[in-house]
Amino acid sequence: MYKAKLIVNKDFQKAEISPLIYGSFVEHMGRVVYNGIYEKEHEQADSEGFRKDVIEKVREMGVTCVRYPGGNFVSCYDWKDGVGEKEKRPKRRELAWKSIETNEVGTDEFISWTQKANVVPIFAVNLGTRGVENAVSLLEYCNLPAGTVYSDWRKDNGHEAPYQIPIWCLGNEMDGIWQIGHKTPDDYGKLAAQTAHAMKSLDDSIKTVVCGSSSTSVNTYTDWERIVLEYTYEFADYISLHQYYGGQEEGTEEFLAQSVEMEEYIKTVIGICDMVKSKKRSNRTIHICFDEWGVWEIPGDAVADAVASRDWEVAPAFSEQIYTMEDALLFAGMLMAMVKNCERVKIACQSLLTNISAAIMTKTGGEVWVQPIFYPFSYMSKYGRGVLLESVLKCPQYQSKKSNVIPYLDQVAVYNPGQEEVVFFIVNRRSEESELTIEMQGFEITDRTVEQVMLYHDDLKANNRDHHENVVPSTVQFKTENVNSVECRIHPYSWNMLRVKVRTDDE
Repeated sequence: MYKAKLIVNKDFQKAEISPLIYGSFVEHMGRVVYNGIYEKEHEQADSEGFRKDVIEKVREMGVTCVRYPGGNFVSCYDWKDGVGEKEKRPKRRELAWKSIETNEVGTDEFISWTQKANVVPIFAVNLGTRGVENAVSLLEYCNLPAGTVYSDWRKDNGHEAPYQIPIWCLGNEMDGIWQIGHKTPDDYGKLAAQTAHAMKSLDDSIKTVVCGSSSTSVNTYTDWERIVLEYTYEFADYISLHQYYGGQEEGTEEFLAQSVEMEEYIKTVIGICDMVKSKKRSNRTIHICFDEWGVWEIPGDAVADAVASRDWEVAPAFSEQIYTMEDALLFAGMLMAMVKNCERVKIACQSLLTNISAAIMTKTGGEVWVQPIFYPFSYMSKYGRGVLLESVLKCPQYQSKKSNVIPYLDQVAVYNPGQEEVVFFIVNRRSEESELTIEMQGFEITDRTVEQVMLYHDDLKANNRDHHENVVPSTVQFKTENVNSVECRIHPYSWNMLRVKVRTDDE
């Protein structure tokens, strides 16, 4: 057992946590849409073909916003294929994932689904094979009152009220050679600036997201952000970040250290944003939209080979990763990294919502079940609301291969005045139990009974595929002896949530 100490003070509050940090991502890819959220022949399908059991899990997960329709898919997509009478919609050969797109689900259907799931829609426009006109016409279709050609088209399709989609992503991973219509940073920056300018001329209420790097491993990383922002700074509200991590073969401690890499990625891009802000003498601040993130152990080359070798199919099943207890620890650390940087990270979209690198899994014609990563997300979305507290942690550390010094405990503290509680989220990266003391300066604990929720399994490779309740959280309660401190045990290789009921000493 090793000892650790954590100190928080109610006067040292960093920033309000945006609820949109707890978002997800739906792309027309594999079984994410078809046989994922939509399966019209399923016994749980509603009148529009959406699976009610999946919607229930989305709500339980606490998803607040969903990015749509891609992803790589969007770079060869014409939104006009997916509206109007379904029987007249064209079937297309979809190039990103080598599949047949039936267009049964399009803009109107997805908006209906978001209303049922109670999530905010975030739309992406095609800046790969299309451009300004296609983006502006989609915006008019979605957000403008009837009276002109595209808004009238929406009305004629049975949707008189505008959808008022608030956030628009200007393309997807435009730095990637795998992307249909990928571009240089100069070419993308010019097009994104023109598109954002035109879209905001049509609807000045919207916020726009420009593409950042698709990962830290691409050769243009950091140069891409700087160049794109120099073109778009006055028109953009957010810059996107994407990152997936794998590498379990490096060992658990090295694997879990990657959440620290993610924090460094966020801080680097924030620095670039602020450098361009200074260069332009601007009063505007660009925020971060981390609109694709997750644990993905399946190598990119393997995904590409599987796509290339496949015949053209509707909703082919591929890349349906099964997550382990070990994966859930890194996943939790990645989400915690964004909460720690909530003063600039305002939107995040876990990738993807169903079946591919997903928290929610479906069987075609059958059941729905959740993976271990579902639980840290659901608890953090429910209880990680309010204000991020500054925290000071003293605990043993280890050296990762990338020269980062990594604390064995990862933690984030959230103060929710409305609920009169401080909530701590903690990951133990060590194969040894920790005895943790939490000193809560400026707070008085009003209920000595502390709730501790723990996700733990003695087998790090355990998953929920065959036994759906194999890796699930457990809840314990314990008494604290003091009015301003808590002592607890943190299991080896576990994720934890501690809820402490408080009032401040000035109340």
